[in-house]
Amino acid sequence: MDFLTFKTFISTEALIIFYYLGAIILPIFLWFMLSWFVRKYKLLEITYKNGKEFFWKLLTKKQQIKFIILFLVSFLFMELFWRMLFEFLIAYMQIRDALLQI
Repeated sequence: MDFLTFKTFISTEALIIFYYLGAIILPIFLWFMLSWFVRKYKLLEITYKNGKEFFWKLLTKKQQIKFIILFLVSFLFMELFWRMLFEFLIAYMQIRDALLQI
């Protein structure tokens, strides 16, 4: 009952589990769901393939490489932000526990 009334907080171990779910499982899950969704609906599959071909034909090789690098750097920054968010939450929990002991 204390958990439901927020008298006790979620544990650090649960935060670590949620961190790994969001950092590893979620991107993989979204990748598979997107590819399943595109394959399931023919109109989306056609639109996706035509759009991808059109977009890649517009870009030079140098621009394609820059685009891929931009995507990877953006993904890494999102992962870094996710990590920092959970580090902040865990630090908050530890500070709160230390203050309660005083």
